[in-house]
Amino acid sequence: MTRRDAAGAGRGAGPARTSGPARTSGTARASGAAFDRRLLGPMILGAILNPINSSIIAVALVPIGAAFGAPASQTAWLVSALYVTTAIGQPLTGRLVDLFDPRRVYLVGTSLTGVAGVIGALAPGIGVLILARVILGLGTCAGYPVTMHLIRHEAKRTGRASPAGVLTAVAVATQTVSVLGPTLGGLLIDLGDWRLTFALNIPLALACLVLGWLYLPRETLAGEGCADSGGTEADAAGAGGTEAGSAGAGAAGIDRTGAVSTGAVSAGAGTARAGGARSTGGSLLVRLDPLGVALFSAALIALMFFLMALDAAHLWLLGTAAAAAALFAWRELRAAQPFIDVRVFASSAPLLVTYVRMTLTATVSYCFVYGFTQWLEEGRGLSPTLAGLMLLPTFATGIVGSALWGRKPGVRAKLLVGALAQAAGSALLFAVEPGAAIWLIVAVALVFGVPQGILNLAVQNTLYYQARDEFIGAASGLLRTFMYVGAIAASAATGLVYAAEVGTGGLHRLAVLMVAASALQVVITLADRSLLATDRQAVNGG
Repeated sequence: MTRRDAAGAGRGAGPARTSGPARTSGTARASGAAFDRRLLGPMILGAILNPINSSIIAVALVPIGAAFGAPASQTAWLVSALYVTTAIGQPLTGRLVDLFDPRRVYLVGTSLTGVAGVIGALAPGIGVLILARVILGLGTCAGYPVTMHLIRHEAKRTGRASPAGVLTAVAVATQTVSVLGPTLGGLLIDLGDWRLTFALNIPLALACLVLGWLYLPRETLAGEGCADSGGTEADAAGAGGTEAGSAGAGAAGIDRTGAVSTGAVSAGAGTARAGGARSTGGSLLVRLDPLGVALFSAALIALMFFLMALDAAHLWLLGTAAAAAALFAWRELRAAQPFIDVRVFASSAPLLVTYVRMTLTATVSYCFVYGFTQWLEEGRGLSPTLAGLMLLPTFATGIVGSALWGRKPGVRAKLLVGALAQAAGSALLFAVEPGAAIWLIVAVALVFGVPQGILNLAVQNTLYYQARDEFIGAASGLLRTFMYVGAIAASAATGLVYAAEVGTGGLHRLAVLMVAASALQVVITLADRSLLATDRQAVNGG
């Protein structure tokens, strides 16, 4: 008996696989089973490792450059190294989570985070520091996909398809807390020096290791749909109902449980394909699809390097990215076990829109975090500590917004309010001048806290309902990949507008991009009719 079979025998026959968390009518809900609160500690701590490290470096770049005599062109790699590594590593880690024991992935990832903290704290030069950021990017990839996978696992175990409070806590941890990074970084630099921003990862990693070892389940539902012990998808489907039933309901846009259908089953991305059932057995190399990973990495690296340069002389990078992406799609359509099943995206426009929405959200958010913070230091003349403290209202508003909106089951209203708030905050930047009063700076920070709290929560929840069970880890990882594409775009835009000097004129030019991206977000949300079905699923499934 395989681990999947044993798990199925212990729980009883499961529901048919859907594009979101299925509602169970069995004993779990009747017996009052609840989300295992012991998981919250390792889940939230693991999830914050990446966002904290992506933002804490903002106020450390100047002192690091001064310490090593490194120009801005070199210290910029401390940002880019983590972005590129994380963008590639997130879906790869998500794939590992879907295939194997999430507990092991979590423990390995957090161990790497601790190692990176030691290397960074002791780094003798800028090169070693960049290496530490690469390792940090790899290590912090594990937290978010593991967290989303465990939330889905608990939803199926308890029969509660919409753990809104848990999803809210994760959203606060992964997005709102990232705004605290510059504030925390400024305080650490004042207490000691920039090395403390790396050393911070050592106690965080140790805490994750202890909590993960104690409380994370050794086996979850990872075997359902992405078995790691051989067999076929058809075998797995037999325990929980046939795919034909799901496909029939999916043709109408809503599956039998009320979930939004991604169309992946009817398009052949589920159990059966034109050539028959897809095998999930085979060697480790076959299941990891190294060629697919390599082509995906090549496309993403070329795209990100183009975004970092963003000039006509580097258009060849954009061409390289397009060619690698085309080869990647060709390869994945023919792979027995693809790294990323592109049929899921080809048959699911709503899921694609969610990724685009994440890119736009991140672009505006990171333009604010990096562009506004730099202007506060050099344009307004504030110290790193004061510049970080000016972002505290954003953090506070984000917490309040997440708490107020988090338990509301729908996503469409959150997306719309968040996009409008981003547009309002971006427009408010045009009122900022070199001698801007502190109250105006605080007002800008407060307005940006609204989308920071609810927009990222809504995007995360939308993906939670759209992604199929066996794809939740990889889908969550890809969501973070698109987030970092937006972050790189924001970094490139910030570099362009501040090319000559970090001044108010550059901040206003950056605000033009932010308003445009926010307006596009509003249009996409209003036009996306699939959100109505997602809202119905959230309400009926909670």
